[in-house]
Amino acid sequence: MSTIDLQEQEQLDALKAWWKENRKWLLSALAIAIAGYAALTLWKNYQGKQAAEASTLYAEVLKQVASNDPKRINDSVAVLVDKYSSTAYAARAQLLAVQANMQAKDMESAKSQLEWVIAKAGESGLRDTARLKLSTILLDEKKYEEAIKLLNATHPDAFSGLYADLKGDVLAAQGKIEEARAAYKLAYDKMDSKSAYRNLIQLKMDGLGTEAQGGVK
Repeated sequence: MSTIDLQEQEQLDALKAWWKENRKWLLSALAIAIAGYAALTLWKNYQGKQAAEASTLYAEVLKQVASNDPKRINDSVAVLVDKYSSTAYAARAQLLAVQANMQAKDMESAKSQLEWVIAKAGESGLRDTARLKLSTILLDEKKYEEAIKLLNATHPDAFSGLYADLKGDVLAAQGKIEEARAAYKLAYDKMDSKSAYRNLIQLKMDGLGTEAQGGVK
């Protein structure tokens, strides 16, 4: 591995600090985008009175999300989940509450809601998103084996870059450098070549002495 000069090292240290602080929000945004359907159009996939009522309650959840008040968000989500837990609206509402609780540093509530989505969501993309989010919390809590177990779960190829990148973070935190290098390399290869996120992976690879095109510096 080539010697990193002082300026490069300072930049790398700054990146690592930024990534530790912001990774959960960035990963969440990317995963939700991949999971993908416009929530406000979900009513088209359901018929009958129950779906109409669930969509009305979901609209109330969205209204409370705009308030940025975790209690109001959680209360509105609880009503929806209690009455219409089998609908797609329930799992999506839970993920919105998770985001609010993570921002409020209420990780226990967020973890409980993510576990609910993993266990009960009908859409695989929502379950995959929930596993990714929960893994970021477990990484911060240094529950590395639990995080790795979630990241090893079967998931679509569209999620492979995000899962591999976070797995690299967990392995690096465990001091498993060679395995972390392999995970970052996979993440880099799986990520869209035009994605700015790829540059972050590259910098982490550089920090471990791994070149994007393979091999060791």
